[in-house]
Amino acid sequence: MELQAHWWRDAAIYQIYVRSFADSNGDGEGDLAGIRERLPHLSELGVDAIWLTPFYVSPLADGGYDVADYRDVDPRFGTLEDFDALLAAAHDLDLRVIIDIVPNHSSSAHRWFREAVAAEPGSPERARYLFRDGLGPDGEQPPNNWKSIFGGPAWTRLKRPDGTPEQWYLHLFDAEQPDFDWTNPEVHDEFDDVLRFWLERGVDGFRIDVAHGMVKDPALPDIAENAKADLLDGSTTLPYFDQDGVHEIYRRWAAIVAEYPGDRAMVAEAWVEDADRIARYLRPDELHQAFNFEYLTAPWEAGRLREVVDRSLAANGAVGAPSTWVLSNHDVTRHVTRFGGGEQGLRRARAATLLMLALPGSVYLYQGEELGLPEVTDLPEDALQDPTWERSGRTERGRDGCRVPLPWTEGPSPCGFGPEGSEPWLPLPEGWGGLSRASQRGVEGSTLELYRHALRLRRELEALGDGPMTWLDAPENVLYFEREPGVRCAVNLGEEPAEIAADGEVLAASGTVEGPSGGSLTLPGDTAVWIRA
Repeated sequence: MELQAHWWRDAAIYQIYVRSFADSNGDGEGDLAGIRERLPHLSELGVDAIWLTPFYVSPLADGGYDVADYRDVDPRFGTLEDFDALLAAAHDLDLRVIIDIVPNHSSSAHRWFREAVAAEPGSPERARYLFRDGLGPDGEQPPNNWKSIFGGPAWTRLKRPDGTPEQWYLHLFDAEQPDFDWTNPEVHDEFDDVLRFWLERGVDGFRIDVAHGMVKDPALPDIAENAKADLLDGSTTLPYFDQDGVHEIYRRWAAIVAEYPGDRAMVAEAWVEDADRIARYLRPDELHQAFNFEYLTAPWEAGRLREVVDRSLAANGAVGAPSTWVLSNHDVTRHVTRFGGGEQGLRRARAATLLMLALPGSVYLYQGEELGLPEVTDLPEDALQDPTWERSGRTERGRDGCRVPLPWTEGPSPCGFGPEGSEPWLPLPEGWGGLSRASQRGVEGSTLELYRHALRLRRELEALGDGPMTWLDAPENVLYFEREPGVRCAVNLGEEPAEIAADGEVLAASGTVEGPSGGSLTLPGDTAVWIRA
């Protein structure tokens, strides 16, 4: 099988949230065998690669991002043999496979952490994690005021079997996700070996979870009381995110990946809303891509989006890296809902898709967005499993609403997600089958067919994907640009129709568009169009 060199520069990569994609055995959990069975659908959709969220051995305190064994598959998701079969089937369909690596923290069920808890303060076992004595006469106060991303303090105090309190350990996320101490050479060696384990099995790359978080300021200083704990917005600095030491790790990892044939890629999940800071992760001897969270979080405003696009292209271009574009993932509210919900939200989401697919670089699609799925905002409280729900004192519902299992067929739950009569791990809303793949496939104007059509054009047209773009004059609220040779994209982000100068053929449109005629085209509000001049 001959695959394109540097495929990641303009790839369309489809994120699979393993637990919610397809359940092959009726236990309510999506699994690797279910994914393998559905790969032909993704090939037909027109994507170039899939990214799998963690499928490793895990208590699932945080949806698998609490890893207990980095070299094995959780029995709920299958076996290593199932993974190998999935990888082979994907490659047979010319689909690359990226897997998640979670290096900032492990599960508290990981062998290393269990050994650390059983050991004494100052022991080599504890040196793999960030254990510290508490403040105050009896050490009853945490070592500093850092906050967990999921709510509450970022420190938990250990107790001996007899109840005697002792040291504290750091967890930037849930208490069941203790942070590794990356000043320890043993941690570096362990992850070198984990990378090699999966590279030798044939994976095409890694998505690096919390890629900006592994290195902490050794002084562990307090943060400002009003500091937002989870996002670097371009002006905020945090002593546990985006420290310079992370780049040494990635230079080491890049050298390992480069040893293997096949153009393997690494993409950073770095919640840093500063294009120049993100570009530092993409220098030639570091990572290949980073998620563009500034783009994901940008409002539906033409001026703001244009600023983000320009900044991203300039910063990434300065280090020779492609930009990435993403609208949804497993950690954020689905963009149909984020853009207003209902008919308006779907209309904007469809337009945003054509905009994203026309920009230079690669795109990441989140499972279900090709069906126009909205966020599920009314899950029963007793069904919620995201740790944010409990850690926030049940005031923040967390991310379960974007993780509801996919509907594949019409009819009642489980809508083809699993065998008839099975109960998915999160309940599917009533009427979910009406949004299913089966109900949209072949239906002109459906969101699924829009994605299939646009992705096919993106592959066929040399002008799209990696390469230059030029902004064109446009009315207020309209983004209008040209990709060489002669392919243009226009997006009306306003509510009222707008007239643009255009001649030629409409290649794709997110809504009903007539023309061009007489050198102009009237573009309805919240609508995007591709034109071949």
